[in-house]
Order: sequence, then structure tokens, then C-alpha cells
Amino acid sequence: MNEDIEKWLAEHAMDLSRWRRHFHMNPELARHEFGTTSFVASQLSAAGMSPLLLPGGTGVVCDIGPGGMRIGLRADLDALPLQEATGVAYASTVPGVDHACGHDAHTAILLGTALALNALPQLPIGVRFIFQPAEEVMPGGALDVVAAGGMQGVSRIFALHCDPRLEAGRVGVRVGAITSAADTIELVLDSPGGHTSRPHLTTDLVYAIGTVITGLPGLLSRRIDPRSATVMVWGAVSAGQAPNAIPRSGILTGTVRTGDHDTWALLEPTVREIVHGLLAPTGVRYELNYRRGVPPVVNDEVSARMLEDAVRAIGPDALADTPQSGGGEDFSWYLEEAPGAMARLGVWSGRGPQLDIHQPTFDIDERALATGVRVLTNLVLQS
Repeated sequence: MNEDIEKWLAEHAMDLSRWRRHFHMNPELARHEFGTTSFVASQLSAAGMSPLLLPGGTGVVCDIGPGGMRIGLRADLDALPLQEATGVAYASTVPGVDHACGHDAHTAILLGTALALNALPQLPIGVRFIFQPAEEVMPGGALDVVAAGGMQGVSRIFALHCDPRLEAGRVGVRVGAITSAADTIELVLDSPGGHTSRPHLTTDLVYAIGTVITGLPGLLSRRIDPRSATVMVWGAVSAGQAPNAIPRSGILTGTVRTGDHDTWALLEPTVREIVHGLLAPTGVRYELNYRRGVPPVVNDEVSARMLEDAVRAIGPDALADTPQSGGGEDFSWYLEEAPGAMARLGVWSGRGPQLDIHQPTFDIDERALATGVRVLTNLVLQS
């Protein structure tokens, strides 16, 4: 481990915790992260850096080190529309808003990484710190960064994401897909309605919904290569009120996810073809709203090996395997511009339940903050 970085961490460990708790107590929703943006920018400016705000007023980009191509390091700023239920002293002070995904930790870690690297006499390569807004909404604030030129001159990009299944001090890395594409399907159906004793005189909307509920996931599994880790699941269905009346309208919503980038491009036309084939015989009218989300995050091998080396430099037990997640992450948009990789940062204390992200009781073991700084600084210093 680098002695200068360890010295910085020894002197600023309380700052990392203080920053993270400040962000946690003052969470802001997507594209409203004005206070978080101001806090980050002021800390960078106070250290002699030159942060640039994104055009929308939230999000910060800041370069240090030699000119030319540089490494990108990214954190996300926004919180979730959840009511926190941790009961900790630093709980959210904003009703209905909570950093239940660990973005407060991501931001504190990247801020610490920037200040620690900036304190060194020189760097082997230039670095761009990207404090990104709006990760929690689709298609994601990463596209705002790209549109603002935030990836110009970036040769490789990296990020960490909190993982409550790993103990603090450990970091999970994998080559290939680490998250999935996540698209949303909304199917709105329309029928003249009628009496349940005479379905032959109308179109049976509930029967049509049932056909799609079972038929679309089943047929999709026969049309898509099972090695692509594609899964289609319905989340909500609504139709009718009376047991003896065929309803006139209904709605069906769900998600379709895949870990394969090429498969992602095939999903929408395939879903549309299957839905049409299932509903045409029923005579029910429908409107299919297919909303593409984000591509899967696919770690390229070179970048993943760089992450592994950065983690191994922390200690012999720091590196862990990690499975692919079915969740989506807009870090994938950066990988459309340059190769890179995301790693999973262990935040579990090792005791008690492993509370999942996006739960109102989610919290982290703050020992993970120093681990995150070590990983990101090692990435730069080993380049």
C-alpha cells in the first residue's frame, strides 16, 4: 500500500465518515442534487482544484494530473424516494428521501480519492473525477455527463458500488457482465366488455391478459439464448372489479432483463412480435409501451485485471469473486464510450443480517470508505 495514501487516510478517516454522514443526512433526488454538488465542488476548490459543474447545475467533473488521455473515476450523487428506517443518529432529515443505495458512500469515497491524489507531488497519469447526478432514474445521468463532453479524453473508466453481501474490507471483481440491461414493459388492453355468461359476444380481456402473463415469459425463454441470462417477470396487473363482468380495460407491467449486450438489442422487437402473436386471436386491442433502460455493465478483461491488481495491493484477502446482478446501472453508458470496469465494495459489518440495497433499513460499515479510497488510488498509482 502507498505510504502517502495511508498517511492521508490516517489523517482524514474522520473526514470520510463526516462527509458520508453529511450526504446521508441531506439526501437529494435525481437532478436536484444542488446541495451535494455545491459541497463537493467547494471541497475540491478549497484543495486548489478546478471543478466544473455540469450544464444542468448538478454534477461535477474535475481533472488533475498530467494532460493527455486520462483515467475516469465515477461516483453517483442521488438518493432514492424512500422513507429511512435505520434509526441511526445521522439518518435522513428529508422526509421520504434516503441514501438507501450507498451513493453517499460512493460520493465520499471519490471525494476522498480526489483530495488524497491531489496531495501527492505527482501522478503517473491524469485523472478525471466524475460526480454524476441522476443514476437512479432511467435512462440515467451518465448520459448527461457524456453529452457534456465528460468522456472526452478518458481512456478507461472505473467505479465502485456498495455490496451488502461482502464484508467491509473486501471488493468483488469479475470479467464480463456484472449488471444487466433493465427494460420496462407496459401493456394497456382494451375491450368492449360484457357479461361473463356471454364471452363469445365480446372479447375476453382477462383471458387475454392471462395469455400474455404466461405466454410472453415462456415464449421469450424459447426465443432467446438461455446463456444470455435473460429473465422476464411481471410486477403488476390490474383489470376489472366485478366477478360477473368482463372488464373493458386492463394494464400489465413488468421488466425484462439481460446480461448480454447483443441480446439487449433484440429484446424489444422480439417482445413486440410475441405479444402480437398472443393477442391477435383474442381480438383484444392493446398498446405496448416498451421502455428501454440501460445496457448491461460489461467489464472488459484489461480493466477488470487492473481492478484486481488494485484490490490485491490492499491485502491478500481483499479480492473476492462476485456474481452478475440482475439490476441495472447507468455506468454502462460510459462503457459505450471507453472500456472500463465496476467493482463491488463490501459494506457488511460481518455481524447481523445482510440488508439489501434499496431497503429503508440499509446502512454501511464505514470501514468500507477507506477501502474504497485505497482501491481507486491504487488504480491511478499503478497505471
